[in-house]
Amino acid sequence: MLWFFYKSQNMKAGARLLVWVPMKRSDLSHTIREALKRLPPPYEAHYGIVPPAPPEGGVFAPGATKALEAAQAAFGKVDAIAAQMKDPYIVSRVLTRREAVSSSSIEGTQSTLDELLSVEETGDEGSREEARQVRNYAVALDGFIPKAAADGYGIFTLDLIKDLHRAVMKDDPDYQDIPGELRTRVVWIGGNGGIAYSSLNPPPPADVPDCLAQTVDYLRNEGMQQMTQGFVTRMAIAHTHFEAVHPFRDGNGRVGRLLLPLMMAAEKHVPLYLSPYIESRKGTYYASLKDAQQRLDWEPIIMFMADAVTGTVEELMRTRTALSELSERWRERRKFRKGSAALRALDELHNYPVVTAKRLGQLLDVTPAQINQAIAQLQEVGILQERTGYARNRVYAAPEALAIINRPFGEEPILAGVDPDEESAGPARL
Repeated sequence: MLWFFYKSQNMKAGARLLVWVPMKRSDLSHTIREALKRLPPPYEAHYGIVPPAPPEGGVFAPGATKALEAAQAAFGKVDAIAAQMKDPYIVSRVLTRREAVSSSSIEGTQSTLDELLSVEETGDEGSREEARQVRNYAVALDGFIPKAAADGYGIFTLDLIKDLHRAVMKDDPDYQDIPGELRTRVVWIGGNGGIAYSSLNPPPPADVPDCLAQTVDYLRNEGMQQMTQGFVTRMAIAHTHFEAVHPFRDGNGRVGRLLLPLMMAAEKHVPLYLSPYIESRKGTYYASLKDAQQRLDWEPIIMFMADAVTGTVEELMRTRTALSELSERWRERRKFRKGSAALRALDELHNYPVVTAKRLGQLLDVTPAQINQAIAQLQEVGILQERTGYARNRVYAAPEALAIINRPFGEEPILAGVDPDEESAGPARL
């Protein structure tokens, strides 16, 4: 088996996508070969796959049983924590921001969590286009997740899909269509040498509305799948079908990954943000998608989605525990007056590790004089650092919290003052 890097027809320069060598008819299952349809001119020598409707019956994936059980247990764990206590990190805005950074990075739009948080504190003026695009993704999560939690599966409509695309693509200067409008052109995935070298051809433009309607029907969970398929299996199938339809010229990956936490919220789970996991395992992700899209082999993508849920919860728990330990260490650095703004600020820095005095004052509901005094105290003990050098409109960061939150996926968090060699000898002592 060989892997090659190919650039999608509509990906930005510099973006890299890991895909298989060009697709052949022999790669396709009989059902998918039957679903091939000739593309319109000037691509009439080629065929697109009109994906069959998502299956509503039981899906055979015996090898995924243990992974699915682990994922269900992971959902139960995080849901229980969220239900029992006010947790400063389980539903943190920082999670949505990290999701936005990773999901955008997969598609070649590069920003950092630090940059994104800084843009949110200082405003869009002077920020890079890429940072604004990533911020749009995060804002979309902020707006649509509560709606999904309130409306349940009824939130899934064609208009929602268009709204999601409009939200994430509105500031992309390279996008050649109108954000939110379904494509009217032939697209292909992979093949920097042209469509003849593509790894997957989505359906012809004329078939996109009907195919996307099938995705939406499945997302609404009104068919037999609500009884015959577990939730993680439905996530995998819905995601695979949406990406196979490829309803827009660009932005399909971002919209498809946005739909996953919306499904979780509609199912009344705490939303998990899987893009950091996906980004860390892109090769497996793309391979499992293609197994399902080309051969209707669902087991690999179901296993991948289950492992993504379990891995994300494990990462969340490690981060949450490390931040809790960091808070305790912060409290030991000086004698904070009970109820003081400085002491209360410590509980906000997990959610706002990059912050202005104005924002922190609003969060704590204190006067400018009180928040300035609090910030000075936190700077004295190294909890906050001023990063602009300005006399006004200063931005402060909690670098120790950022180091924990923004570490590469899967790495153990390292707390300040802990020898990394000791950490590497076993699990973090948190």
